[in-house]
Amino acid sequence: MTSEAVEPSLTGVRNFRDVGGLPTTDGRRVREGVLFRSGHLAHATAEDTAFLTGLGLHTVFDFRNAADQALEGPDVELPGVRNVNIPLTDPAHGADFWQLVRDGALPELRAALGDGQAAANMMATYRTIVTERTADHSRVLHSMAEGGVPALMHCAAGKDRAGLSVAVTLLAVGVERDAIETDYLLSGDPRRRYKVHRGDPTQPGIDPEIAELLSPLFDARVSYLSAAYTAIEETWGGVDSYLHDGLGLSEATRDRLREQMLI
Repeated sequence: MTSEAVEPSLTGVRNFRDVGGLPTTDGRRVREGVLFRSGHLAHATAEDTAFLTGLGLHTVFDFRNAADQALEGPDVELPGVRNVNIPLTDPAHGADFWQLVRDGALPELRAALGDGQAAANMMATYRTIVTERTADHSRVLHSMAEGGVPALMHCAAGKDRAGLSVAVTLLAVGVERDAIETDYLLSGDPRRRYKVHRGDPTQPGIDPEIAELLSPLFDARVSYLSAAYTAIEETWGGVDSYLHDGLGLSEATRDRLREQMLI
C-alpha cells in the first residue's frame, strides 16, 4: 500500500505525503509513519496542526531560506518537535524574481526564462544541490540514523529542495530508483501546489505568456531528478561512493538508517 491511498486532506499545507511503502532493491519497504514530506507549514490551520502533532514527529527539516521565510512566514510550532532549518538553494529563483512575476515584467522574464533557460536552470541547480550541499545532506541523514525520526522534510512547495533531500534519503536505504521517481513526480500535480504569494501560473488573470515561461519552475520533471543522478555518477562514480565519500556515511550508519526506516 502506498501513502497516496491514505493521504489526509490538509487545508493549509500542500503536497503532504508519507513515503512509507516504497520498495527497496532487496525486497524490503519503507516503514509507514517514519518519513513525511510536504510544502511549508507556515499556513497550517488549527486542524492541520493537530494532525501534524498527532504524527509523533521527532524532527521537522525546513530547507527554506530567509527569503522564503520572509515571504511565507515561519512554520507553525508543533509541540515537542525539533525544528531544524537547513537553507538550501532555491531552483525557482529568489524574492526579487517573484516580484518581477507579480509586477508582470514580461521583458525581464523572457530574458531570464525564455529559450529553455528555465528548465536548464532547474537542472543546473539540482546538480549544484547534490554536489555542493553534501555537508547538509550528511547532517540530515546522520540525524535520522541517530534517532531523529519520525521526520518531516519540507521546503517552500515541497518539490525541489525537499524532493532532492527525500530522494537522497531513499537512496541511502536502497529504495528503487523507479519508486523514488514515482514519488517525486507526485509533486507535479497542480492540485498539490500553493496558489499564493509567488505568482503561481494556475492563478486566474496571469498573462498566458508569463504562465508558459514559469511552467518549468512549477513542474516536477524526470529530467531534473536525472540531472542530480548524473551529477552523482560524474562526481563520485556511483551512489555508494556518493554516500560514503560525499556524505561521509559509514556502512554502520546506513545500517542504523535502514533499521529506523525499513520493514
